[in-house]
Order: sequence, then structure tokens, then C-alpha cells
Amino acid sequence: MRLLVGLGNPGPKYEANRHNIGFMAADLLVRRYDFGPWRARFQAQVAEGTLGGEKVLVMKPTTFMNESGRAVGEAVRFFRYAPDDVLVIYDELDLALGKLRVKQDGGHGGHNGLKSLDSHIGKAYWRLRLGIGHPGSKEQVIAHVLGDFSKSERRTVDQVLEATVRHMPLLVEGNAPDFMSKAAQDVAPPRADAPAKPAGGADAQTPSKGKSAAQRLLEAQADDAPKSGGLGGALKNLFKKD
Repeated sequence: MRLLVGLGNPGPKYEANRHNIGFMAADLLVRRYDFGPWRARFQAQVAEGTLGGEKVLVMKPTTFMNESGRAVGEAVRFFRYAPDDVLVIYDELDLALGKLRVKQDGGHGGHNGLKSLDSHIGKAYWRLRLGIGHPGSKEQVIAHVLGDFSKSERRTVDQVLEATVRHMPLLVEGNAPDFMSKAAQDVAPPRADAPAKPAGGADAQTPSKGKSAAQRLLEAQADDAPKSGGLGGALKNLFKKD
């Protein structure tokens, strides 16, 4: 069984906070994959289900962020989880909103939830960091993380959560590179519009300068042939400008 932990603070006062994006991911995961109901256990709310052929326990500690390790530590000891069986999902100040990263082991970066986890289960667990952006100064950090996502941020947050949950089976199977590739692609900004077509309309021809005699001959044949289907149409498509 794998253990997926979303970090956050319990209660309606905090549910839309940036600091609670781990809880948001856990809630969406349980809904999307039809896990069992939430129930109280290990000083947390837990739900069980299956992902990628693996049994998974999803956990939301109810100890408040700064004591998250107490709840996670109980579950780790009860089920005898190895470090690489545990994935923790949390907010990351040092990543821009819309960015996400996966890694195993590492420092806590000042995150109080991770500090607590490190003291109870060590540092070798997996981390899924969901960016919330930095407010710009240390003095604003507490208000930032305990503030709600703005309306303009919610669209990006929803994209990140959808991508995280959609590709979570890959991460549970141990395929972190594919998870990152697919999730990042899902939340990438849309591509710029294609370059404008040349003046003269969609069928305008490229100048003949610099083309071989054979190419110019084939284009001339294509122009004289019927425009719908046949060799003429094929040649026309072959040499027309994209």
C-alpha cells in the first residue's frame, strides 16, 4: 500500500488558503478515483482506494500544518511504510503558480509541515511541490500562504490540480519522469497562433526564386491540373506553403 499525504490546515477557515493546496489535491484525487469515504484515523482524515494497480491510502492530517508529522508518523509505523512508499503533496513558495516538481529527499525549505515530517519519519520520502509563488518579501509570507487564492489564480490552480490527479497513477507506479512530462504539458500556456498566411490568400504561392527547375515544373503542372484530388491536387499540396 502507498501513502499519499496532502498537507494543509483543517476547517472551513483555511480550506481555500494557498497553504491548503495539498488538501485540495487530496480531495480531488479521492473524488476522481472513487475512493472510499473519508474517515478519522491516525489523527487525520483518510480514504482508501486503488491507483495504477496499487492500493493507496490518502491522508489529510488534522493536527494542523506544524504537527503534520505526528499523524503521518502514526500511519508509517502502523503499516511499516518504506520511505519511497510515502508521497507528500504541499505548497511551494519558491515555485511560481502553475509550476510543479517531484523529488525524493531534500531539505524543508522553511516549510513547517516538512519540518514536522522530517522529525517523525526522516527525509527520504517523495515530495510533490505545487507552486504558489512568493509574495516578494519575507514579511508578507505568512499573510500570503494563509490567504485565499484570488479569482484570477483559481483557473491556474484548477489546471494544476487536474493535471496532478489525472497523471497520479504514473507517480504511484514509480514513473516520476513521465508524470512530470505529462503534467507539465497539461498546464503549459497555450501555443502562440500560427504565423499569418502570405498576402493574396491561403493559396498564394511562394516566389519561384531559388527553386529548382524540376520543382517549378511540377508546380506549374499542379496549377494547370484540377484543384480537387488526383495527381494535380497531390502536387499542389506537396509544394504549397504551410
